[in-house]
Amino acid sequence: MIKASWKKLTLDFKLPSGTSRGILTQKDSWIISIWDDVLPNCIGKGEASIIKTLSPDWNEHFETKVNVICEDITNYITKEGLEKLYQYPSIQLALETAILDLKNGGNSIIFPSDFVSKSTPIPINGLIWMGDKAFMKSQIERKINTGFNCIKLKIGAIDFDTELQILKDIRSNYASTDIELRVDANGAFSPPEALTKLNKLAQFDLHSIEQPIKAGQFDAMADLCSKTPLPIALDEELIGISNLKEKEKLLSQINPHYIILKPSLIGGFKGSDEWITLAEKQNIEWWITSALESNIGLNAIAQYTFTKNNPIPQGLGTGGLFTNNTPSNLVVDNGQLKLLAK
Repeated sequence: MIKASWKKLTLDFKLPSGTSRGILTQKDSWIISIWDDVLPNCIGKGEASIIKTLSPDWNEHFETKVNVICEDITNYITKEGLEKLYQYPSIQLALETAILDLKNGGNSIIFPSDFVSKSTPIPINGLIWMGDKAFMKSQIERKINTGFNCIKLKIGAIDFDTELQILKDIRSNYASTDIELRVDANGAFSPPEALTKLNKLAQFDLHSIEQPIKAGQFDAMADLCSKTPLPIALDEELIGISNLKEKEKLLSQINPHYIILKPSLIGGFKGSDEWITLAEKQNIEWWITSALESNIGLNAIAQYTFTKNNPIPQGLGTGGLFTNNTPSNLVVDNGQLKLLAK
């Protein structure tokens, strides 16, 4: 008989991490363990990672929901049971991960592949957190010096002219053929100002901008995507949409250049698969990003990402942000994520 338990994990950031929603110093995850009582030492683990300002399933009763699921786990590990949890995407991902981990022997192998068995790497972007100009420039220099050729900057929290100057400084030293630049506004621009700001950003040969305006403004985002001088990627726009027809309608209406998939926010691996299938039908490109998970969640998302054979840099470099992360063989080396052999 399958049984389950959970444990809360509070991760501490090494440095306060700035976003357009504020400063993060801690974040919580719930680690769900499942096992068959016939083989109690073979345990599958998965992570339900919550960002309280972003996760659609977060409320004050979240932990109670995790407990209820663990006490009645046999009714939630079936396909039908997982689908009933559509309002809890982080828990869906945790259970999918734990189930696959258990199936593969409880050794943190979620998707067997060359990423696991041969340490074949995944190219990733180097993430630059918001802060003052000196702080952001020091991060950029460190990322470039350690081998990253794709840099993603969080923008929208400090003075826009200062952010433009930072991008100008980068481009004065590194051409777009040397360093790919992505920016993430996290919805910081208002619709009336967005196009003007995108025109100013476009002069720096950016790969793309993520979520320039807040999610839920479908007409405004569709208009922006039709006029933008630089490619737009939808991020928060995907959160909270679980119905397949609604997903298809959103992509058709907005017609973005890219979508960004965060499995813990959009229904786990199954939800991500649905978005990928729909996007590819409409010739919309995509990449996958972790969302401040511990190494348990990052490992699962990275293994899933590798199986998708997407050659562009992915957003999987958050494992080094915490002082008390879970043990892992994941390493970032020369702008790539690797899983070292045990």
